[in-house]
Amino acid sequence: MDLPVMPPVKPMLAKSVARIPPGMQYEAKWDGFRAIVFRDGPEVELGSRSGKTLTRYFPELVEALRERLPERCVVDGEIVIARGERLDFDALTERIHPAASRVRTLAERTPASFVAFDLLALFDEPLLDVPLSDRRRLLTGALEGVRAPVHLAPATLDRDVAERWFEEYEGAGLDGVIAKPLDLRYRPNERLMYKIKHERTADCVVAGFRFHKSGPVVGSLLLGLYDDGGTLQHVGVCAAFSMKRRAELVTELEPLRMSDPAEHPWAAWTDEAAHADAQLPGAVSRWTGKKDLSWVPLRPERVCEVAYDHMENGARFRHTAQFRRWRPDRVPGSCTYAQLEEPVSYDLGAVLGSPPG
Repeated sequence: MDLPVMPPVKPMLAKSVARIPPGMQYEAKWDGFRAIVFRDGPEVELGSRSGKTLTRYFPELVEALRERLPERCVVDGEIVIARGERLDFDALTERIHPAASRVRTLAERTPASFVAFDLLALFDEPLLDVPLSDRRRLLTGALEGVRAPVHLAPATLDRDVAERWFEEYEGAGLDGVIAKPLDLRYRPNERLMYKIKHERTADCVVAGFRFHKSGPVVGSLLLGLYDDGGTLQHVGVCAAFSMKRRAELVTELEPLRMSDPAEHPWAAWTDEAAHADAQLPGAVSRWTGKKDLSWVPLRPERVCEVAYDHMENGARFRHTAQFRRWRPDRVPGSCTYAQLEEPVSYDLGAVLGSPPG
């Protein structure tokens, strides 16, 4: 492979803002795996945000990109999987599997798509120092008439349209809106774009905590919600405390530490088989590897309000939630899934302009 921009390249990133800023290019924020595609003739490489290759996990997409992208190019975009009218992030994570046979099976069962939204090089021309408006024009020309499973991400300069996308597209499983300055040069690994994400709040039971990697202070709080059967399910964690606050939390939570962890609702967390029937903390996965996932069990008696952006299959928080406040007025048993808001359904095919591949 011999391209004007060579792998690995870390993608340009976005910082969170509360509102959609004026005077920019607006795109949907896709809920998938960020990937930079390098194509040089028959050679195709999928680079991830971490710099590691994703190529072996998406053989069907590699073939489609080889057929549909310009012969020599570097394209920034998102790998997604659609099920019905929505994106399915869980199906995407299943594709990261060490067994080649499993990868092939999933490639047939849950084929992936690629949504292109930026162009870093075209033929022999590097485009990192070219303004976004020109890169978008070149990308649109390069992908004119492109067919699924490769898509050109919709973009607009109209802030009112972006506001409508923000409200409607969540029903198709998208995360929000990205705003990009029109004169923006492509700067790998720098947060120069803006992301506006959906944020909701939920009252959750605090049922444990993990220590911080730096020492004996709280790293994250383990959160739970009760299902229809009255079982406390682990739904995620909240973190992002100051070091001073982390130390204070150890003292605050000390009276709730359990002398007999066997009585905790999540006592079976060390039994791998138990994770098949319940949402428990501490499951080792392809993502966590050998990471220490031990935690301190607490009596599930305190409730806190957290902010979250998205749910995975309506069961758990996709990302780390943000602590908002303690809720001494709430009874733990009242913290159920019923409080969670569901976005209105929206057809993913209408976002892409054609049925997903």
